[in-house]
Amino acid sequence: QVQLVQSGGGLVQAGGSLRLSCAASGRPFSDYAMGWFRQAPGKEREFVAAINWNGATLYYADSVKGRFTISRDNAKKMAYLQMNSLKPEDTAVYYCAAAGYGGQRSSDYNYWGQGTQVTVAS
Repeated sequence: QVQLVQSGGGLVQAGGSLRLSCAASGRPFSDYAMGWFRQAPGKEREFVAAINWNGATLYYADSVKGRFTISRDNAKKMAYLQMNSLKPEDTAVYYCAAAGYGGQRSSDYNYWGQGTQVTVAS
């Protein structure tokens, strides 16, 4: 069992940056791959980025590649999503998630953070 608590997010102008954080507690953090997903109003939850247990393997959605960076600090039990060059279409509720093996589907993940709103103004 792992609990995830998110922080960060908020309102930013287009072209700006935000960093989302995800603090884990419970089982050893290095047991889990971590992912970030987002859900915009009226849309399905979509994959944003994923990182394996030791940070050696990263995956990104095409829509955020080159702008977003996923990272983790196993000693601090933290995962991060650095978001640069934000666009209005990045506006959504963002979720961190943990999984035994990870993947790019919501169903791959067992544990979820509470979600945090990111709003990018044009």
